Amino acid sequence: MSTSERVLQNNHLRHREGLTTVSHDWTMVKAGSLVEKQTLVTIDADATVEDACEVLLKNGITSAPVYDSVKKLYVGMFDYGDLMTYLLLLLKKMDVPLEDQSLEMRDLIQRTSRSQNVPVKLASAHGDLSGKDPFCTVLEETRLGAVVHDFGTGIHRVAVMDAEGNMKGILSQSSTLDYLMRHLSEYPQLQPVMQKSLQQCGLSNGRVLSVNGDEKVLDALISMSTNSVSSLAVLDEQGVLLGNISMTDIKHIMKNLRTSWLWITCFQLVCKIRLSQGVESGEDQYPVLDVNAKSTFGYTLSKLQATKAHRMWVVNDSGCAVGVVSLTDVFRVLSRLIDTDD
Repeated sequence: MSTSERVLQNNHLRHREGLTTVSHDWTMVKAGSLVEKQTLVTIDADATVEDACEVLLKNGITSAPVYDSVKKLYVGMFDYGDLMTYLLLLLKKMDVPLEDQSLEMRDLIQRTSRSQNVPVKLASAHGDLSGKDPFCTVLEETRLGAVVHDFGTGIHRVAVMDAEGNMKGILSQSSTLDYLMRHLSEYPQLQPVMQKSLQQCGLSNGRVLSVNGDEKVLDALISMSTNSVSSLAVLDEQGVLLGNISMTDIKHIMKNLRTSWLWITCFQLVCKIRLSQGVESGEDQYPVLDVNAKSTFGYTLSKLQATKAHRMWVVNDSGCAVGVVSLTDVFRVLSRLIDTDD
């Protein structure tokens, strides 16, 4: 049991729904209830990395649990971060110090150097390939407040398990945000923070990791891997925000094996994605992933929900990127609400 879960249990009497207030307490919602209608997609541990990527593409998801049918257990998660690291190893664009290599990673590096097929179990989180998103589990009875605390520490998703060890679904930062925004009217205790500006929440600045629009996509992937981030701002020479490049954009590269896109510029990739999304949706538009310091916390969350993005770039009046608000930042703010209430 996590520390945050114990805190919530100790305060259960005061927080229990209907006991002291007429409104619902969002922190007491059970994790299992948020994945009840979810169709669980899994990847076989012996499938190749390429086949695992196809599973993500086919189902329109960014990650999936990896199941070993021989051991009869889940051995990790596979996501686009693992795929990005795999591509960099395959292209010999990434060096991993020997002391940082697990047995699985050494096996994977040897296989890629020999152009052999790589089973996805070597590239999943327990194989420690990307090292960015460890495989974390919670019981379905776990309260949402405890999960929010975990998300505030940088965990992106948790597997929700029942008492028998069966996985009920995957609860991610994005799906949790979507739930809170759809049920916002039921949780009036969240309304005050929604009216605060990003500046008041301490989210108006922060280190902006970026790439120049003229740099190659491959260089951007290397930078994301080196800095352990999932996306970069694409800027022009004056620092004006042109767009965004993220590890999930790898799906556009893997789809129809457009590996030549690795060598185009980041701005060209942004334009190609805008074009392909416009063709698919029938609309000539692209979500603008920016806000400003005066934008409210609630507006920023609505924009994150609508665009399904993992971060918003904070721009000044000139359109220059001066900060960033990630989903982890969002949940850190929500965590402080719980701590203050306690």
